[in-house]
Amino acid sequence: MFKKFSYAIGIIFFVIFAFLILKNANLSSFIDSIENKTFDLRQSIMINEGAKKPNQDIVIVAIDDATYEYILDTYGEWPLPRDIYADIINYLEKQNPRAIAFDLMFVKSIKSKNLADEALIKAFKKYDNIFTSMNFDNQSEDLRTPPKLPDKIKINVENNSRIDFSQLTFTNCRTILQGILDATSNIGIINVSRSDDGILRKMPLVVKYQDDYYPQLALKVGLNYLGEPHNSYEIDKNSNFRIADRNIYLDNDGSAILNWYGPANTYTYIPMYKLIKASKGSRLDYDFSNKIIYFGSTASSLFDIKTVPTGKIYPGVEVQATYVNNIIDNNFIRKVHRGYTIALSILLSLLIASVVSRVNSAFSASMMSFSTYFIYLLIAYYAMRFENLWLEVIYPLIFSIFGFTCAYIIKYLIKSRDFEQQYKLATTDGLTELFNHRYFQEQIRMQVEQCKRYNTNFSLIIIDIDFFKKFNDNFGHQSGDAVLREVAQTLKRNVRATDIVCRYGGEEMSIILPNMGEKEAYSTAQKICDRVAQNKFRLANGKETNVTISLGVSTFPQDGKTAEELISAADKRLYDAKNNGRNQVGGI
Repeated sequence: MFKKFSYAIGIIFFVIFAFLILKNANLSSFIDSIENKTFDLRQSIMINEGAKKPNQDIVIVAIDDATYEYILDTYGEWPLPRDIYADIINYLEKQNPRAIAFDLMFVKSIKSKNLADEALIKAFKKYDNIFTSMNFDNQSEDLRTPPKLPDKIKINVENNSRIDFSQLTFTNCRTILQGILDATSNIGIINVSRSDDGILRKMPLVVKYQDDYYPQLALKVGLNYLGEPHNSYEIDKNSNFRIADRNIYLDNDGSAILNWYGPANTYTYIPMYKLIKASKGSRLDYDFSNKIIYFGSTASSLFDIKTVPTGKIYPGVEVQATYVNNIIDNNFIRKVHRGYTIALSILLSLLIASVVSRVNSAFSASMMSFSTYFIYLLIAYYAMRFENLWLEVIYPLIFSIFGFTCAYIIKYLIKSRDFEQQYKLATTDGLTELFNHRYFQEQIRMQVEQCKRYNTNFSLIIIDIDFFKKFNDNFGHQSGDAVLREVAQTLKRNVRATDIVCRYGGEEMSIILPNMGEKEAYSTAQKICDRVAQNKFRLANGKETNVTISLGVSTFPQDGKTAEELISAADKRLYDAKNNGRNQVGGI
């Protein structure tokens, strides 16, 4: 009966636990934050093992510290005059690159000159493989009136999923040069998606502005690479953004989870000052034909640095390059739906609970349970490595631990009850329910060893009921037993929870007082003596009587450095109390 009840209680707790996990938003958020760290770890391990290789056709032209210094020395200011970019574009286009993408915003500036801006706009008009970026925000309308953007830069998205894009919906925009907006449709957004810990693990494919969808810069570049001519796309009911022959899975907030190729400086880097010089006639030994060329800032003073799963300092332009690389390779991470994760977690916990219930050895059960979960970890790692599948590991771990704990408790609850009963019988006096003499001897020796090791002290009180033999003769042994029980309970009520009250033998009792010095021990003994003397003790025949006790106290180490010496010292003071008239503490 008890076994069935235990199983029922275990199942109820398991159901309550699962319900709390799923319904508690703060707890789920905390678990998600840890799960994100496991994603970072798996990504880092895959990179160290060389599981993924970056696309060699992606080249980053970096506005690095050396370029920034060169620009200031040569042109005297930042930003760089726009006609310099036009010269670089014209130089690169002679080598037939696949695409030229600027992770830079060519906004209107009081420093920019009309002729220089016109040169850049002319380049955008001339070539159809140049891409540039723009950024949405939620700036107040009092500061900036939300602009109306050209229809040609937005895309049509049929959203058949439950994603509402509320986190990726913006109310305002800082536009780039109107001439560029008029000249090309190759304009993408560079808004990012960060987790609560500030780490960038995913990027939006599209964002919303004034109820329209606008594509990411990297999506625009990727679509160009794939030769995707359409301007209408669908997000299906499984949260897949469908592009040509591939599906890109979108997470709950509408972002795609990136698969990372390495730490910073993974791709081929070329400082932009070399291209500036090359556009003016200097020699640059690098073939840009059929390359995707990404321009972006890496200089620390220009502050376009992100934190990603594989590095704390990661240039924003390399995030864009990674994004394009994912599109080219169809390499985005797909996260398993939370419902499947919970179901898998429950199955794993039931498997571990089954192991625990069938294996007698606690150590063996623990090792087998650990091995079961470790095998799941390996499966989760290789699923991400070879199938780009994110199997969560924290929910399964929590459920596994809970399942293991419940099974262990249920399995050993009955055994522990039997063990506790046996242990109680072995260490407890049946009449007084105090610890017995054998337990007293074990504990006093243990206290001696602990005090020697940690240089502390403890005290011992030995108690004898006065005239107990005469009491038995006058009132009978049943009344004597009743007095023994009530004196024992009085002792237990007047000491600390950590003190050990024992029946020493016959009418003698003892109290071990851990971490108590001589003065406190004598004070405790006197209090007990007074309380016993004040009590009325009920006899077996229903009558009441008074009883007194005599006590002897000894303290380690001043009264003895062994258990025998301490017992002897307390015994001597007990007899001093008896010889001096009883109902007192001897040696005070």
